Amino acid sequence: MERLPRLKTSDHYPFLLLHVGTNDTAKNDFEQITADYVALGRRIKEFEAQVVFSSILPVEGKGLGRDRPIVEVNVEVNIEGEMTYSEREPDENQTISEVFILVGFSYLTRLQILLFLVFLVIYLVTLVGNLLIILLIKLNPSLHTPMYFFLLNLSFLEICYTSSVVPQLLAHLLVEQKTLSIAGCAAQMYIFTIMGLTECCLLAAMAYDRYIAICNPLHYRTIMSGQVCAQLVGASWTIGILVEVAQTTWIFSLPFCGSNRIHHFFCDIPPVIKRACTDTSKNQIVVLALSVLFIMSPFLLIILSYICIISTILKLPSVEGRRKAFSTCSSHLMVVTLFYGTALFTYLRPKSISTPEGDQLISLMYTVVTPVLNPIIYTLRNKEVKGAFRKTIGKSISSHNQRN
Repeated sequence: MERLPRLKTSDHYPFLLLHVGTNDTAKNDFEQITADYVALGRRIKEFEAQVVFSSILPVEGKGLGRDRPIVEVNVEVNIEGEMTYSEREPDENQTISEVFILVGFSYLTRLQILLFLVFLVIYLVTLVGNLLIILLIKLNPSLHTPMYFFLLNLSFLEICYTSSVVPQLLAHLLVEQKTLSIAGCAAQMYIFTIMGLTECCLLAAMAYDRYIAICNPLHYRTIMSGQVCAQLVGASWTIGILVEVAQTTWIFSLPFCGSNRIHHFFCDIPPVIKRACTDTSKNQIVVLALSVLFIMSPFLLIILSYICIISTILKLPSVEGRRKAFSTCSSHLMVVTLFYGTALFTYLRPKSISTPEGDQLISLMYTVVTPVLNPIIYTLRNKEVKGAFRKTIGKSISSHNQRN
């Protein structure tokens, strides 16, 4: 019992030990065995018992494999019926070559369906909202300006960004076996990190656009020409792709061993690196250096731009002029605060205050919540977008009436 400090003191400790005796069973039905553990735990929880499942699964060619147990999973069922998982890797040198298990929100057993419905609604609103912005900008010539060109690209990025995570999260909320192949995990990390870094750079380009519009309005059309806007967007994509392809390729060139469980709902960099069975100090230094160089640098440019913007706005003679000037950049400022606030708190906070559950909740903010707030912020706080929306709806109704 000293090895299981999470178990509460009780008058009864039911333990179940399951031995699987054939190599074929272990190889073909490993995930089914794990699912059976969970199902059995749910049946026993009604007796308010605490249960520990321990299995010594066979290794190919070694029968019961007592010298190299593959996995030992302890499942605690508390009196509320919620399941939490703890792992112990009896053989830390065993290589992970096929799949990861994303534990995610498995500990919220009773809330799986509710979480699925909530995340599904948020995801659909995100898709509809961002697609609506893209269509409005495309269909209304009055929105063919540098600011809305950047906003169109931002909406496209948000769709790709959240789609790299949420569909897989939704699928895992409906199944017991929350597995993801290593190749699938790498693909998810490629897309997620590329979109994330590209968005950092794009937000900096949007801040520069607002800086020119407010601080140098007479030369705005000359400086922010169509070619310059395309170059800024192209540079954002180039930096995102080159940096994150190199970093993700390096991460997945590492050998993974020990437990294949990742205590997260998607393949983020920190939890995946923890599964590496080699010294990852250099990788962590590289991740930190890239974060400072390519994430903090755009953030500092944004701060510098807004220092100049605020300084210029405060010098305007009329209150109405200051209000109109600030309203042109308030939406962008809110998006930057949401995106960078959650991301910086996730990657730069001390490990001493980090917990898997806390990391997942914070990750939900910038993978699920922020993408759905961006179109809401830009539509509800932007008169031009609302005007374009009303005009588009009016044209649609008018053309429909003419056909009838």
